[in-house]
Amino acid sequence: MERKHPFTSEAVTEGHLDKVADAISDAIVDAYLEQDPHAHVAVETMMQGTLAIVSGEVAAQPGVSVPVEQIVRDMIEHVIRPVIPAVMLDEETKYYVNPTGRFVIGGPAADTGLTGRKLIVDTYGGMGRHGGGAFSGKDPTKVDRSAAMAARYCAKNVVASGLATRCEVQVAYAISVARPLSVYVDTFGTSTVDEEMIEKALAQVVDLRPEAIIRHFNLRRPIYSAIACYGAFGRDDLDPPWEQTDIADKLRSLVEQLQTVV
Repeated sequence: MERKHPFTSEAVTEGHLDKVADAISDAIVDAYLEQDPHAHVAVETMMQGTLAIVSGEVAAQPGVSVPVEQIVRDMIEHVIRPVIPAVMLDEETKYYVNPTGRFVIGGPAADTGLTGRKLIVDTYGGMGRHGGGAFSGKDPTKVDRSAAMAARYCAKNVVASGLATRCEVQVAYAISVARPLSVYVDTFGTSTVDEEMIEKALAQVVDLRPEAIIRHFNLRRPIYSAIACYGAFGRDDLDPPWEQTDIADKLRSLVEQLQTVV
C-alpha cells in the first residue's frame, strides 16, 4: 500500500527581506542589461534598518487597526480554503496565523535581508535537488542561473514526450569549459526507456553550453526582476521560454531512432 505523508516546503512572499534584497539585486541586473545586453553582473544586496548595501562584481503588513481575529478569519476564508483541498481540512485542523500576536512591523525596520538566502523558495520547495548557487544578482553567463533554467527545460520536455512521468536533470560544469562535464537523468523509475537513452537524445537535441542556453532562451534581456520573487519555475503567469515543451516530439522521435539502432 502506498504510504501517504505530508510534504512541507518553506514559502515566503515578496515582503520577506531576503526576497526584497533579491528584487533589488535583479533590478540592478535588469538596469545593466537594458543598457548593455552583454553586461556581466554579480551583485548582492544586504539590508537592515535604514541601510542597504550593494556589493560585488517593503513589506505589506496589515494596518494596526485590523484585529488579529479578522486577519485569521480572512486568511482561512480567502487563502487557506481556496488553496488547500477540502479533504485535507477537518474539525481537528489547527490554524496558526500570527501565533505570537499582532505583526504589523515588517521590512528593514524589523528584519535583515540578504540576496540568495531563499534558494529553495526560488526552485522546487525541497522536492527537487538544488545545485547550491543563488540566482538573483547574476547575469545569464552564470550557470547557477542559466543552466538551472536549461535543466528545467530538459526535464519538462522529457515528461511531455511521454518518456517518463517524473524527471530530474543534473548538469555539471567546470570553469572555462563550455560543454557540460556530465548530464545525468533520473526518472525515479518512471521511464519507458533506459535513462541513458534519454541522456543521449538530450545531448543531440539541446545545446547546454552556457552561450547556447543564453541564445536559446534570449536571456540577455531585463527579465529578472519579474522572477526575483515566487521563483523562476512553474510560472504560468509569465510563460518564460524555459517552461516550453517545444522539443518533446523531437526527443521522443530521436529515442525511437536510437532504439532501432541498438
